[in-house]
Amino acid sequence: IISLFVCGGVNVLFESELGVADFHLPNRSCALYVSECDIVAGNSYKRKLVRYRNAGSSFQELVVVENTRLSQQYFSAVQKFVVLELGLTVLPVSGQTEAAQLIAQIVHSSSRENPFRRTVSPRILDPLVLAVVQKVPGVGGVKALALLQKFSSLQQLSNATSSELEPVVGRAAAQHIHSFFNRSTGQ
Repeated sequence: IISLFVCGGVNVLFESELGVADFHLPNRSCALYVSECDIVAGNSYKRKLVRYRNAGSSFQELVVVENTRLSQQYFSAVQKFVVLELGLTVLPVSGQTEAAQLIAQIVHSSSRENPFRRTVSPRILDPLVLAVVQKVPGVGGVKALALLQKFSSLQQLSNATSSELEPVVGRAAAQHIHSFFNRSTGQ
Protein backbone atom coordinates (compact mmCIF):
# COMPACT_ATOMS: atom_id res chain seq x y z
CA ILE A 1 0.00 0.00 0.00
CA ILE A 2 1.50 3.31 -1.07
CA SER A 3 0.08 6.76 -0.44
CA LEU A 4 1.58 10.21 -0.98
CA PHE A 5 0.76 13.60 0.46
CA VAL A 6 2.52 16.93 0.81
CA CYS A 7 3.17 18.31 4.30
CA GLY A 8 4.98 21.63 4.72
CA GLY A 9 6.60 21.35 1.31
CA VAL A 10 7.82 17.81 2.02
CA ASN A 11 6.50 14.91 -0.03
CA VAL A 12 5.62 12.17 2.43
CA LEU A 13 5.36 8.65 1.06
CA PHE A 14 3.73 5.94 3.13
CA GLU A 15 4.44 2.36 2.14
CA SER A 16 3.64 -0.76 4.11
CA GLU A 17 6.84 -2.58 3.01
CA LEU A 18 9.57 -0.21 4.24
CA GLY A 19 10.82 -2.60 6.90
CA VAL A 20 11.40 -1.79 10.54
CA ALA A 21 12.14 1.93 10.16
CA ASP A 22 9.23 4.39 10.29
CA PHE A 23 10.97 7.02 8.13
CA HIS A 24 13.61 6.81 5.40
CA LEU A 25 15.15 10.25 4.89
CA PRO A 26 17.05 11.56 1.86
CA ASN A 27 20.28 12.18 3.81
CA ARG A 28 20.90 8.42 4.19
CA SER A 29 19.19 8.39 7.58
CA CYS A 30 16.26 6.41 8.82
CA ALA A 31 14.23 6.97 11.95
CA LEU A 32 12.14 4.88 14.27
CA TYR A 33 9.42 6.67 16.23
CA VAL A 34 8.84 5.59 19.85
CA SER A 35 5.64 7.16 21.11
CA GLU A 36 4.58 8.03 24.63
CA CYS A 37 2.09 5.17 24.37
CA ASP A 38 4.88 2.69 23.46
CA ILE A 39 6.96 3.75 26.47
CA VAL A 40 4.17 3.74 29.05
CA ALA A 41 2.75 0.41 27.81
CA GLY A 42 5.84 -1.51 28.91
CA ASN A 43 9.01 -3.03 27.47
CA SER A 44 7.60 -4.21 24.12
CA TYR A 45 9.20 -1.16 22.47
CA LYS A 46 12.60 -2.74 23.29
CA ARG A 47 11.97 -5.63 20.88
CA LYS A 48 11.06 -3.13 18.18
CA LEU A 49 14.29 -1.18 18.83
CA VAL A 50 16.45 -4.32 18.77
CA ARG A 51 14.87 -5.41 15.45
CA TYR A 52 15.53 -1.89 14.11
CA ARG A 53 19.20 -2.02 15.14
CA ASN A 54 19.67 -5.59 13.89
CA ALA A 55 18.14 -4.81 10.49
CA GLY A 56 21.69 -3.85 9.51
CA SER A 57 20.69 -0.78 7.53
CA SER A 58 23.40 1.15 5.71
CA PHE A 59 21.56 4.28 6.82
CA GLN A 60 22.29 6.35 9.93
CA GLU A 61 19.79 4.99 12.45
CA LEU A 62 17.97 7.62 14.51
CA VAL A 63 15.42 6.99 17.25
CA VAL A 64 12.84 9.73 17.79
CA VAL A 65 11.40 9.36 21.31
CA GLU A 66 8.48 11.24 22.85
CA ASN A 67 9.53 12.75 26.17
CA THR A 68 6.27 14.02 27.66
CA ARG A 69 5.02 14.57 31.18
CA LEU A 70 3.49 11.09 31.12
CA SER A 71 6.59 9.32 29.74
CA GLN A 72 9.20 11.48 31.51
CA GLN A 73 9.69 9.02 34.39
CA TYR A 74 10.63 6.29 31.88
CA PHE A 75 12.69 8.44 29.52
CA SER A 76 16.11 7.99 31.16
CA ALA A 77 15.74 4.20 31.02
CA VAL A 78 14.73 4.41 27.33
CA GLN A 79 17.66 6.72 26.62
CA LYS A 80 20.16 4.41 28.36
CA PHE A 81 18.83 1.39 26.48
CA VAL A 82 18.93 3.09 23.07
CA VAL A 83 22.29 4.85 23.44
CA LEU A 84 24.36 2.62 25.73
CA GLU A 85 23.02 -0.84 24.92
CA LEU A 86 22.08 -0.42 21.25
CA GLY A 87 24.49 2.34 20.22
CA LEU A 88 21.83 4.39 18.42
CA THR A 89 21.18 8.14 18.39
CA VAL A 90 18.20 9.44 20.42
CA LEU A 91 16.29 12.54 19.39
CA PRO A 92 13.82 13.48 22.15
CA VAL A 93 10.66 15.34 21.10
CA SER A 94 7.68 16.65 23.06
CA GLY A 95 5.11 15.10 20.72
CA GLN A 96 4.09 14.30 17.17
CA THR A 97 4.10 17.94 16.06
CA GLU A 98 7.69 18.47 17.17
CA ALA A 99 8.68 15.12 15.62
CA ALA A 100 7.15 16.18 12.29
CA GLN A 101 8.99 19.51 12.46
CA LEU A 102 12.28 17.76 13.26
CA ILE A 103 11.90 15.30 10.38
CA ALA A 104 10.93 18.11 8.00
CA GLN A 105 14.02 20.05 9.14
CA ILE A 106 16.23 17.01 8.49
CA VAL A 107 14.67 16.60 5.02
CA HIS A 108 15.06 20.30 4.16
CA SER A 109 18.68 20.32 5.31
CA SER A 110 19.55 17.11 3.46
CA SER A 111 21.94 19.00 1.20
CA ARG A 112 24.04 19.88 4.26
CA GLU A 113 26.02 17.47 6.43
CA ASN A 114 23.92 15.35 8.78
CA PRO A 115 24.49 16.73 12.32
CA PHE A 116 23.36 13.44 13.88
CA ARG A 117 25.76 11.19 11.94
CA ARG A 118 28.33 9.53 14.15
CA THR A 119 31.91 9.42 12.98
CA VAL A 120 32.50 5.96 14.41
CA SER A 121 30.40 2.89 13.91
CA PRO A 122 27.51 2.79 16.36
CA ARG A 123 27.61 -0.97 16.63
CA ILE A 124 28.12 -2.39 20.10
CA LEU A 125 31.03 -4.77 20.59
CA ASP A 126 30.15 -8.35 21.36
CA PRO A 127 31.40 -9.04 24.91
CA LEU A 128 32.52 -12.55 23.91
CA VAL A 129 34.67 -11.21 21.07
CA LEU A 130 36.18 -8.65 23.45
CA ALA A 131 36.93 -11.42 25.98
CA VAL A 132 38.60 -13.55 23.30
CA VAL A 133 40.84 -10.68 22.18
CA GLN A 134 41.83 -10.07 25.80
CA LYS A 135 43.09 -13.69 25.94
CA VAL A 136 45.88 -12.77 23.51
CA PRO A 137 49.07 -12.43 25.62
CA GLY A 138 49.89 -8.78 26.31
CA VAL A 139 46.43 -7.51 25.34
CA GLY A 140 44.29 -6.03 28.09
CA GLY A 141 40.98 -4.22 27.98
CA VAL A 142 42.26 -0.96 26.49
CA LYS A 143 44.26 -2.60 23.70
CA ALA A 144 41.41 -5.04 22.97
CA LEU A 145 38.96 -2.16 22.53
CA ALA A 146 41.40 -0.26 20.32
CA LEU A 147 41.99 -3.36 18.18
CA LEU A 148 38.28 -4.05 17.76
CA GLN A 149 37.61 -0.46 16.78
CA LYS A 150 40.18 -0.78 13.98
CA PHE A 151 39.52 -4.43 13.05
CA SER A 152 35.80 -5.16 13.28
CA SER A 153 36.09 -8.95 13.50
CA LEU A 154 38.39 -11.64 14.84
CA GLN A 155 39.07 -12.72 11.27
CA GLN A 156 40.23 -9.22 10.27
CA LEU A 157 42.36 -9.01 13.42
CA SER A 158 43.95 -12.42 12.88
CA ASN A 159 44.74 -11.59 9.23
CA ALA A 160 46.29 -8.21 10.06
CA THR A 161 50.00 -7.70 9.45
CA SER A 162 52.37 -6.36 12.10
CA SER A 163 52.55 -3.05 10.24
CA GLU A 164 48.73 -2.76 10.31
CA LEU A 165 48.66 -3.53 14.04
CA GLU A 166 51.55 -1.23 15.00
CA PRO A 167 49.70 2.14 14.80
CA VAL A 168 47.03 0.75 17.13
CA VAL A 169 49.08 -1.00 19.83
CA GLY A 170 52.75 -0.19 19.21
CA ARG A 171 55.57 -2.21 17.64
CA ALA A 172 56.24 -4.79 20.37
CA ALA A 173 52.58 -5.61 21.02
CA ALA A 174 51.91 -5.73 17.26
CA GLN A 175 54.63 -8.34 16.81
CA HIS A 176 53.30 -10.43 19.71
CA ILE A 177 49.72 -10.29 18.42
CA HIS A 178 50.77 -11.13 14.86
CA SER A 179 52.89 -14.08 15.99
CA PHE A 180 50.06 -15.29 18.28
CA PHE A 181 47.62 -15.51 15.38
CA ASN A 182 50.15 -16.81 12.85
CA ARG A 183 52.16 -19.37 14.83
CA SER A 184 52.26 -22.94 13.65
CA THR A 185 49.82 -25.27 15.40
CA GLY A 186 52.16 -28.22 14.94
CA GLN A 187 49.61 -30.29 13.03
